[in-house]
Amino acid sequence: MMPTVFDTRVVSGSGGGPDKTILNSPRFLAPLGYRMLCGYLYPPGDPGFAEIERKAAKYGATLIPIPDRGPFDWRIVKTLLDVCKRENVAIWHGHDYKTNALGLLLKRFWPMKLVSTAHGWVEITARTPWYYRIDKFCLPKYERVYCVSEDLYRACRKCGVKPRNAVLLENGIDTEEFTRRTSVADAKERLGISQECTLIGAVGRLSPEKAFDVLLRSVSEICTAGHDVRLVIVGEGNDRVRLEALAAELQIADRVTFAGWQSETRGYFEAFDIFALSSLREGLPNVLLEAMALEVPCIATRIAGIPKLIQHGENGMLVDAGDQAGFTRGLLNLIENPIRRGELAFAGRRTIESRYSFASRMKKLSEDYDVLLH
Repeated sequence: MMPTVFDTRVVSGSGGGPDKTILNSPRFLAPLGYRMLCGYLYPPGDPGFAEIERKAAKYGATLIPIPDRGPFDWRIVKTLLDVCKRENVAIWHGHDYKTNALGLLLKRFWPMKLVSTAHGWVEITARTPWYYRIDKFCLPKYERVYCVSEDLYRACRKCGVKPRNAVLLENGIDTEEFTRRTSVADAKERLGISQECTLIGAVGRLSPEKAFDVLLRSVSEICTAGHDVRLVIVGEGNDRVRLEALAAELQIADRVTFAGWQSETRGYFEAFDIFALSSLREGLPNVLLEAMALEVPCIATRIAGIPKLIQHGENGMLVDAGDQAGFTRGLLNLIENPIRRGELAFAGRRTIESRYSFASRMKKLSEDYDVLLH
């Protein structure tokens, strides 16, 4: 019988980047000798959870929905313990501060190995310092902490995780799923976008740490310089009203499309002439890996794990976070050099194939599970 791994995560709405990794993992782990269950704690009645269910069905993942009514809902402890006993869970894999704390508690009642993935805290709220404190208490007690970028590895070591227990395990992309199938011209036509314009694209939650305001100001400057560009931002969030107002203030509202949340983003990626990531905080963003896998030339900020992924001028462009002038210059360089864009797109795809394939990532993970259990 294959050992059972129980991946657990707290989610609201339709989820984010980590869910692409979690829900896609079971079908890769099964041939490597591990049965994986996906336990999702979610607010009862949350309409966004239907998207998590859709993704789980798409990838054939076994999803265990666990209604979570807040920090004082102790019923989830019994529910999770029942799952651990019923499914004979050998490895508990937490993905956030709450599931890390629950893992420590449940191990008192069920023997299992404790591991966690540090995805990084990118959205700063009033509660974030408390989340840090909980993780700082829990993670040093875990037998493995997988870090998706080197800066997170350093942060985990700083909070007390022992060297033998901290493992750098970067995000990966399913290179078969994320292979370009449509030309830029055809993808633009499907979206009703002019073939003549240069389409700049961005994908992410509309919140301040994504710094979409930097991108909007750069597009404004580029339009003023006389270039025919359009910007499409795919995503939803609390910052939308502010960003729409800024686009109007900069007089580029007719050049910017806020596409909202999309269950499928491939059609947008394939239409982009340039993918832009202007974030101030990230771990190793899946959207950047997806863009490179789909052969879209990328410009991104020099933060967290991104400089290890992108070598400036070789397989993409890097700009310091918050550097408005630098971002504009980088975009102009790509807009004015279509041949260069093609070279970077080709090199980006090769980078993903050689260093960031999902299959390779899961093989490394399964080998570490072998060490833990044997």
